[in-house]
Amino acid sequence: MWMKVDMQAGRRLTAAVTVAGLILMGGIGLTGCQTNPYTGRSQLLITSVDEEMKMGAQAYDQIKGDPKVIVSQDPREVEPVKRVAARIIEAAKRSKYAEMAKQFQWEVKVIKDDKTANAFALPGGKIAVYTGIFPMAKTEAGLAAVMGHEVVHALARHGAERMSQGRLTDAALGVTGAAIGAGSQNPLLGQATMAALGVGAKVGVLLPFSRKHESEADYVGILMAADAGYDPRESIALWERMARASGGGQAEFLSTHPSHGTRINQLRIWMQEAMSIYQKRSPVPALVLPAIGGR
Repeated sequence: MWMKVDMQAGRRLTAAVTVAGLILMGGIGLTGCQTNPYTGRSQLLITSVDEEMKMGAQAYDQIKGDPKVIVSQDPREVEPVKRVAARIIEAAKRSKYAEMAKQFQWEVKVIKDDKTANAFALPGGKIAVYTGIFPMAKTEAGLAAVMGHEVVHALARHGAERMSQGRLTDAALGVTGAAIGAGSQNPLLGQATMAALGVGAKVGVLLPFSRKHESEADYVGILMAADAGYDPRESIALWERMARASGGGQAEFLSTHPSHGTRINQLRIWMQEAMSIYQKRSPVPALVLPAIGGR
């Protein structure tokens, strides 16, 4: 009986979200839909690009302004990151996201945190790379796979998609003054907005996107890295190292990330397309990234 009641409640909530979404989209005068130019996936988007870029800039300033964050000034760490970022950004401006990439006000920072193996790119082109990713990436080609992936999250508006879903859920549940909806007016962004953008309220906590977003960023990210002149095969080596470092990682059904094995298998499927792009470009040397923390 409890299962039947739960299913009925679920259907009512789904209907409520749908109705609320239609009302909300009509109220703010947005079409609410976009098709990903690479995968053909339909996306529900009820935030504007300008709003997203403002929130991205605010989140970036918020992170940089945290007294616990150390922005690296070491040229050994900064120069390779900026070199890779410049090539990835130029590839983005040639991509199917070119119009969006040309709107972004790109900025790149290296955060000195040898224990955080990650990076992020926020709406508007605000990029941060944590030094802890260097041992995983190994070379600038490996870093290009990481940065291509993160830049695609921003260009494909994955954070905006999550914000839109949050707004519709809040509308369906009758929540007013939602943190996500009010994010662009607040001097400090709340946890809901930061989470939607993929960054935790606590610095160093980087939150996963959904599996479909992660896979989409993996796919387009290696195409972008290849177009930038970096060997896309380095993406497989990167995830193999990530798998070894995590001891095999969490079971896929327990995580919003695809498992390392799934990611590697998908990358192998997409590799022929990526290599066809790479072979038309002048290859960039896979310079070794600096050692950190004795590694």
